[in-house]
Amino acid sequence: MHGWGSDLKSFHPIQNHLAKKFKVYAIDFPGFGQSSEPSENWHTQEYAQLVEEFFRLENIQEPIIFGHSFGGRIGIRLAAKMAVKKLVLIDSAGVKPKRSFEYYFKVYSYKLVKNVLKLIAPTLLQKYQEKSGSTDYKNASSTMKKILINVVNEDLTNLMPQITAPSLLIWGENDQDTPLYQAKTMEKLIPDSGLVILKKAGHFSHLEKLSEFLTIIDHFLKDDV
Repeated sequence: MHGWGSDLKSFHPIQNHLAKKFKVYAIDFPGFGQSSEPSENWHTQEYAQLVEEFFRLENIQEPIIFGHSFGGRIGIRLAAKMAVKKLVLIDSAGVKPKRSFEYYFKVYSYKLVKNVLKLIAPTLLQKYQEKSGSTDYKNASSTMKKILINVVNEDLTNLMPQITAPSLLIWGENDQDTPLYQAKTMEKLIPDSGLVILKKAGHFSHLEKLSEFLTIIDHFLKDDV
């Protein structure tokens, strides 16, 4: 399950490798790749429900789930609720990030300017919003902007102790989007979990260090073939 702003193609090298021994499914979440946007303002619960329904329709029982970044959020929700054979979280989101004073200053300054422009110069508001925010936010449609706001504010740490499946956390040492401290928090909270850190890799560690990644997952899945 792919990350925000990505699609199923980000897993092609891994899918092709695993398909030699497993039946593998990759999907485009609604709003990404070839899938249409949700008609409502979704949270991760709705994305997880969609994947559950997909499992039901395909008669997939006790799946091995891979989730990168945003896809990791969905993986956490699924593994905390249903029978999952194994869980692989790759540079996963789900831990509420630590925020600096500078961050909050920037956020509240943005809200203040937005509210002022809304009242006195509505025509400038859109230009200001286009220059502000993360790359993901700037690139999102109006619907997906609302969903992104929902998603990034979700803290899933309360669900992690409910995960009983053996879980492998694979992280880029230099990940700036979901920093390494978040992986260590997950490792503490998920009962049967282990963390592997890929040196000199960032947020897409599974692609940046593909050979090492494949060796690691082959070892993790060796008893499931």
